[in-house]
Amino acid sequence: MEHEINARDKFDSHFMVSFISGKLIQNRYSGLFEQEEEVFIKREFSQEAKKVFDAGRELWKYYHEQPKCNVNASLYDIREHFQGRNDKGKMNAKSDDEKYNELIGNLRVELKVLAEKIEPKIYEYGFLKE
Repeated sequence: MEHEINARDKFDSHFMVSFISGKLIQNRYSGLFEQEEEVFIKREFSQEAKKVFDAGRELWKYYHEQPKCNVNASLYDIREHFQGRNDKGKMNAKSDDEKYNELIGNLRVELKVLAEKIEPKIYEYGFLKE
């Protein structure tokens, strides 16, 4: 959450953090009235997924050290911040910030490792057919 990355302000939403930690909000209807119910499920993540979380957190933390940052920035926003845009408005492929390049590189490596682990399951569970 905010304290993990030294954010300057509170996030507008904690949905993803809550979801990852196992908190789920379910809406139930009782007669005419809707009631929200919190449900907790145990989520377990592989070592590969945890490494993606860690690499992403390091990048996010570095972004929040910058003088001008959006507390609710997405990965796209962070990339745009560091890589900038060319005169045609297209995002630049690289950044002049070496630490950013290292951190985004680490994230991409960990994402690739996770993708390689997940790929066989795409066919096994029938999301795609060979």
